[in-house]
Amino acid sequence: MLPAISTVAQISRPSSSDVIKILKAEDSRRYDKTLEDLMKYPDSDVRARAALAAGRIGDAAAIPALLPLLEKGTAKEREMAAFALGEIESIKAADAILNALVQTGAEMNLPSIRARLVEAAGKIAAANAKEEKAKQLGHVIVQVLDAEAKKGPTQNRDVVLLAITAVLRTRPEGGDAATAKFLTSADPRVRADAANTLSRLRAKNATAALRSMLTNDHDPVARANAARALGSADDAEAFAILVNAAANDADSRVRVSAIRSLGSLKNAKASDPLLDRAERLLQDYAKSKLPHPTEASELIEISSALGRLLPDTRNERAVNFLRDFADRDDGYNAEIALARFQIAPGRGDDKKKELTNWHQYSTLARIIGEFAAVKTTNEQALKMKGEAPEQLRPLVDAFVTDTSGDAVKMMPAAPDILRAYAQFKTDDLSGVLRDHLGSGDLFVRAAAAELLADQPASKENVEALKTAFTKSLVTDKDYDDAQLGILDVLYKLDKKESVGMLLVALNAPDYLVRKKAFEMLADQDLQRDFPGIAASIESARTKHKDQVLPYSPASGTKLGQVLNTAADYRRAAARKNGTVKAVLITDKGTFTIDLLPEDAPLTVDNFIKLARSNYFNGLEVHRVVPNFVMQDGDPRGDGNGGPGWSIRCEINMVPFERGSVGMALSGKDTGGSQWFVTHSPQPHLDGGYTVFGRVNETGMKVVDNIVRGDKIVRVKIIENSSAKRPALTNR
Repeated sequence: MLPAISTVAQISRPSSSDVIKILKAEDSRRYDKTLEDLMKYPDSDVRARAALAAGRIGDAAAIPALLPLLEKGTAKEREMAAFALGEIESIKAADAILNALVQTGAEMNLPSIRARLVEAAGKIAAANAKEEKAKQLGHVIVQVLDAEAKKGPTQNRDVVLLAITAVLRTRPEGGDAATAKFLTSADPRVRADAANTLSRLRAKNATAALRSMLTNDHDPVARANAARALGSADDAEAFAILVNAAANDADSRVRVSAIRSLGSLKNAKASDPLLDRAERLLQDYAKSKLPHPTEASELIEISSALGRLLPDTRNERAVNFLRDFADRDDGYNAEIALARFQIAPGRGDDKKKELTNWHQYSTLARIIGEFAAVKTTNEQALKMKGEAPEQLRPLVDAFVTDTSGDAVKMMPAAPDILRAYAQFKTDDLSGVLRDHLGSGDLFVRAAAAELLADQPASKENVEALKTAFTKSLVTDKDYDDAQLGILDVLYKLDKKESVGMLLVALNAPDYLVRKKAFEMLADQDLQRDFPGIAASIESARTKHKDQVLPYSPASGTKLGQVLNTAADYRRAAARKNGTVKAVLITDKGTFTIDLLPEDAPLTVDNFIKLARSNYFNGLEVHRVVPNFVMQDGDPRGDGNGGPGWSIRCEINMVPFERGSVGMALSGKDTGGSQWFVTHSPQPHLDGGYTVFGRVNETGMKVVDNIVRGDKIVRVKIIENSSAKRPALTNR
């Protein structure tokens, strides 16, 4: 594994009482005099840890207390203050970051501080893209990168890596040219990150260097990112080397990236070599005794690429491969059937198979939905296009009227069925969606609300959304997706009509619902039209509704509340890195997560609680994106599930390297039970998701073989509370 970016995340430990004060403030998202005083504490370690807390809380009110640490603190305090200002993302800190980056004093030129300053510049500029200061920050980021390039072998790795990621976030003028200079770096991680940023910028200025990297680089991550960047640049000259990489590279991450890029280039000549590879893989897949053979992920990528390469060609070889693969997959992965439909729009085999699980219902719905946009001269497909809404309608209605056990089992497919029906834009669509706002399943209601966002802002639609929000507040105790989704759509369709519900939401038990209401009610136009809003906001703040409040059993829900007790804080604060592990037994073997309680104490404690309650045992891995992540922790299996509560993010300086373990989110502070492991470095996730563990290279060989549908059989926690603290190191 490559060395990580150096960090001060593992600072010397302040006293237990100070740590607990800080943890409580973070957990309640409360910035007040307690933290402000701790940032003036005599102990430098306490000041630095309090600064991190201020960043995690994200309140711009902390900026005046952070600026003295940035300007006059120790090196560690300056680094942490810069990181915290970046996490707050307020444009109010832009001048301080700009001034610090152009200073020539010895302290600010320390690489560790400069790296975090340029990182903060990227986060602030990205969050405030329309501000003039954002352009200035982007310009300085490019200057920093150019200055490092001129240093040659003496350039600082940390500054370069974080500046390259800052370019990715801000997309400043000249950022692509500054980044391309590092494609020939002696450091493979720098080369890989440079290619990653160019890929996300869709830059076309470095294709020759990227082709050379894909052909000759010894580092697989660098080759994989070069392949991605060539596809993003639509580089037709790279076709031959992408075909070779897709078929022959020894590393699956490179093959997958090349396959995707060939799909982007849309040169049909790539189909035969991809089919050669696919047919060989399918033979191995067929011989496997595993319920979900390892070859599945690469075969799915090839299937998706073929769909893009051969649209409406009815290519017999591709259709036969996809039919064979789909028969063996049995409808579990929708990508296979969708690719086949793209190549040969129509009914398929006319074989009527019994649908036995929700994955198959979801796949069927998505295929029928594709008819809405199909472009073909095939008479059968055109006839099917006209019949498709009638085929879907019974399924759509079933999930409103049927509350039997079978319907409940198939319920995870209902949102996909509803979305497929919506693609046909039928005359009755608004009415259908309004009906589904009354569904007993909150994820169906959330999908209905999401789809209503594209419907007229009629009185009927707005009133139905209001009624649905009121119902959701009363009935939804384990998930807040419907409440949050409905507020978004109400606000989009009719801001003025949303005010009443937003004022109600200010008193919701869930912090995330209140937070959304605060953000929307801050709209200056609304405050002009409704002068009483300002007083309502101020009253809510006086009652600390802008913070996470202690759990109240009377609320009937644990969502968005402080659930930790004094004992929880003491236990979480006492753990040390290197003393606690999670051993995961899976269908593909066993791997171990080395948990990082000093970097994410409450996140680790939450994970341990869930593991010890057997929560993860038997759960399917619901998401695998090769060369990105493997994700688990969802009891529903559709990506929406959780434990019935949410935890706060504990963003830290630990970077997302290969084998990093992070909390999955649908927005800040929405973590619960879903977690992921990264297959390769993912710098764009740094500072946005909580890293709370690591898997070593031995364990990653198991993770690399896990595909969608594999199960986490059991999780065992091994904790050694008596182990000595490891020496302070830069990681």
